[in-house]
Amino acid sequence: MSRAAVWKQINSLRALGISIEARHARGYRLLETPDLLFSADVLKGVNSRIIPRSLELLPATDSTNLQLRKKAEAGAEEGTVLVADEQLAGKGRLGRPWTSPSGVNLYCSLLLRPQIPVQQAPQFTFLSAVAVVDTLKSLCTITAEVKWPNDILVGGAKIAGLLNEMSAETEQVNYIVLGIGVNLNMTAEQFPDELNYPATSALLETGRQVPRGHFLRELLQRLDFYYCEFLEQGFAPIRQHWEQLCPIINRRVQVNGELTGTVVGLEVDGALRLQLDSGRFERVIAGDVRMVN
Repeated sequence: MSRAAVWKQINSLRALGISIEARHARGYRLLETPDLLFSADVLKGVNSRIIPRSLELLPATDSTNLQLRKKAEAGAEEGTVLVADEQLAGKGRLGRPWTSPSGVNLYCSLLLRPQIPVQQAPQFTFLSAVAVVDTLKSLCTITAEVKWPNDILVGGAKIAGLLNEMSAETEQVNYIVLGIGVNLNMTAEQFPDELNYPATSALLETGRQVPRGHFLRELLQRLDFYYCEFLEQGFAPIRQHWEQLCPIINRRVQVNGELTGTVVGLEVDGALRLQLDSGRFERVIAGDVRMVN
């Protein structure tokens, strides 16, 4: 290879953000490798049945959920995963913005096509929650909790959020897109000044950088495990696991400042089952839930 060809390749690597030093008459030296995502690295050693069947990595996009929904409408296969280094219009629950800077966090969406009734679709929020919590514990030694319905907390601060969307006919689901955002290497300065909820990252909790490709590989394998478990055994094992991670189970709570009672678990459609002080049971479909003495 000629010197000019080497120089051209080195400049291509530098354009990706890789730090390379040049020394006259000695050559080039790799100084630092940024945390870049490459399909070959993520898929190395992956042993799964459904997830991922295909993996696409984007340098930037508006929203991985939005782009994967377009692919789903065009016939993308189940198990398709879309990951972005940066989101320009990331969103969370109720359309709230999800801050998505480049190079630090994980923003991914997963396409599933389960043959289930519409009423069971919310179960997949809890499936993705237990997969994220398991991955945080395994790779980062972080013990996280789930906040109903779709947040993951560490010490009361949000470390991950889930946004699951679906397309359905009257009674049958066409597809479900599981959107997952995990704050991995975000610093305190990178969080917006005004947040709807306190936030944290794996870096802030442990003081250690998390290789995003390694985290994504582990997360995909756990999502595959729980999805296959769901197809074989239904929602019961996932619901039991989620309830073990939720601090409000068997605790007294207040919903929207009105209803007060004890949370006894999840309904099959993802609603909270609340036993009021009168003994009557109430289904909580949405609302602000906080623990009370």
